[in-house]
Amino acid sequence: MKIITIVLITTICLIKNTNAAEGDTLSYVFLGHIYDWRFSNKVDPRIEKMDMSIYDRIWLGGDVCSEASLKYSTFQYLDSLFDLGKPENHWTLGNHDTRNRNYEWNKEFTKRPPYYAYSKDGITTIVMNGNISPLDCENLDKQFIMIKNVCDTMTTGHLIFLIHHGITNNVPGVASPSTYGHSNLSPWISNCYTDSASYLDAIYPMLIKLENKGVEVLHIMGDVGDNKKSYHAISDDGVEYFGSGINNSNNILFNKPIIDKDLILVFKHIINSNKLTWEFKELGGF
Repeated sequence: MKIITIVLITTICLIKNTNAAEGDTLSYVFLGHIYDWRFSNKVDPRIEKMDMSIYDRIWLGGDVCSEASLKYSTFQYLDSLFDLGKPENHWTLGNHDTRNRNYEWNKEFTKRPPYYAYSKDGITTIVMNGNISPLDCENLDKQFIMIKNVCDTMTTGHLIFLIHHGITNNVPGVASPSTYGHSNLSPWISNCYTDSASYLDAIYPMLIKLENKGVEVLHIMGDVGDNKKSYHAISDDGVEYFGSGINNSNNILFNKPIIDKDLILVFKHIINSNKLTWEFKELGGF
């Protein structure tokens, strides 16, 4: 029990702050699967050209570069684009972000562990690491306890649930991630100490309870962009699901026709009413 207490202190960053003046409208952007297929250490050139200063929060949905953790210089490059250490900016790690490991570089630039929670201006964000193996029960259980702690204590506002991978199999009213994303981790488990540890059995019920309290829950997946550019649905129990990612640099590399334009997910947040709205916006170029 003492170990769990220490873990919660180190992995949960709940900073309740209202720096934004009442009446302000803030802008947030979610960017998933943004690597450039032509270069292992670059993001899509259209993302490079975006003016990130117009967004108050940048949420990276994983697979930022195809070999994001291979070289230290790649982290320096990503930090120059996305200000990785800014408390309001978040990066949920994809498989391309972690397959060369070097987690210490990620922690150095983000100033945070691979999974944590953050709260400000009526929005709590859970940043998950979907790459944790079931063989790593220590971190899998710590991450789950972090999620449970947030869900047990929230009573108002919005919960943004960020993950790269498709783990939402069989959620009622929501399509299988395989129909709109690159991954469908149907055997994924959230912890090692319960018999029913799937997303549907272990996490989804906590999100339903939050919805019933009046908390607006948005689950956003970043491993998207191939067969579909975007996805949105509301589960039968009121939890909102998004998929957002880009992939058309792949078409350019392999000389394939581009049928559907790439899209990014943009949010507007009115502070004084705590109203959060969203839209998928076309990414320019190509």
